[in-house]
Amino acid sequence: MEKRESFQSRWGFILACIGSAVGMGNIWMFPTRVSLYGGGAFLIPYIIFVVLIGSTGVIGEMSFGRGTRSGPIDAFGTACERHGKRKIGEALGMIPVVGSMAMAIGYTVVMGWILKYAIGAFSGTTLAPEHVDDFADKFGSMASAFGNNGWQVLILCITMAILMFGVGNGIETANKIMMPIFFFLFVGLGIYIAFQPGAATGYHYIFRIDPVALADPKTWIFALGQAFFSLSVAGNGTLIYGSYLPDHENIPAAAGRVAFFDTLAAMLAALVIIPAMATTGAKLNQGGPGLLFIYLPNLIKSMPGGRLIIIIFFVAVLFGGLTSLINLYEAPIATVQEKLHVGRKAACMIIGAIGLGVSLLIQGIVSGWMDVLSIYICPLGAGLAAIMFFWVCGKKYVEAQVNKGRTKPFTKLYYPICKYLYVAVCFIVLILGIALGGIG
Repeated sequence: MEKRESFQSRWGFILACIGSAVGMGNIWMFPTRVSLYGGGAFLIPYIIFVVLIGSTGVIGEMSFGRGTRSGPIDAFGTACERHGKRKIGEALGMIPVVGSMAMAIGYTVVMGWILKYAIGAFSGTTLAPEHVDDFADKFGSMASAFGNNGWQVLILCITMAILMFGVGNGIETANKIMMPIFFFLFVGLGIYIAFQPGAATGYHYIFRIDPVALADPKTWIFALGQAFFSLSVAGNGTLIYGSYLPDHENIPAAAGRVAFFDTLAAMLAALVIIPAMATTGAKLNQGGPGLLFIYLPNLIKSMPGGRLIIIIFFVAVLFGGLTSLINLYEAPIATVQEKLHVGRKAACMIIGAIGLGVSLLIQGIVSGWMDVLSIYICPLGAGLAAIMFFWVCGKKYVEAQVNKGRTKPFTKLYYPICKYLYVAVCFIVLILGIALGGIG
């Protein structure tokens, strides 16, 4: 049997998991929700849910992957095998793998946009439009059907090139480089913004606690959605990274670090974007791609040193997004390796070809594509992984996997909390997403 690849260091694994979690949700959605739902009134439930999901689902998916040394299909199959239902488990394991592939395809479109704007930040084209309507027209043209083919192909080639180098030399090395740079650049932007006139108004806006917003169920619902999707529990990426982890690593400690740095990334984005908006008196009520590609470039254009700021900003966003894209493609690549018994480079070429063809075709409908995945597939995948690990595998197996690499056993409350509370949370996210048209 061929030896399974593994991460070469503890921090390499942690940075890879942080990279998988840090993405567009931290940058274009978190600051908007902080702004819309009462600043600190949103942060309170958000942190509660980050702690809950980080200490249950993230640990569970990492442990499940390490315990089975496989991706979702074989992991689900292994869980069901003791009940004579391996084929059923493998069929259910296809759901998070297909979801990961579909999400990666949609993300490829978005990363093509980001690469174009990052390169344009250096050449000057990103800030070339004169007015906000011009920025909107530029983005609309790019985001239309077949509107950004070249940059999209290039970002996919970069991603597959990294993945071809494998887990240690590819994924781990890329995250060791890109994640520290991401945090360094955003800290630098935050310091610069702090010295701009009017920034204090933005800080007050972030940390105020609006009692009305805190009592509003929507604040808690969208804080749950933000935490759930930000921590990348979907039955695929965290599970597959866990499968590359040696037995001596302490998974609960690693999950805690991932949750901390993911939250730090989101807060850094808020501490840059909300005060920056406040310097011009603008209210942040526009999230999603419009914030990133229309309103922020228009704002940065008017700031002192705008040319340098836009370079730093989009390079940081590019690195944050690329690490997430790597993670999304890894689950289907590993699955192709396992099921077709081909080498890593061949698997990357197969998945890359599918990703290229489909991503080029969905450029004009990518928003709807991603909505379907975030509403239905991601929470379903997380829920299925949780059921397989906590219900099908059982208490003895779960506790044995979670406690590997620890000097002291993890809390006895872990299993019942996950079995009853976390599994329920996954399906609550699914139901609320369907009812409200998405909460992630």
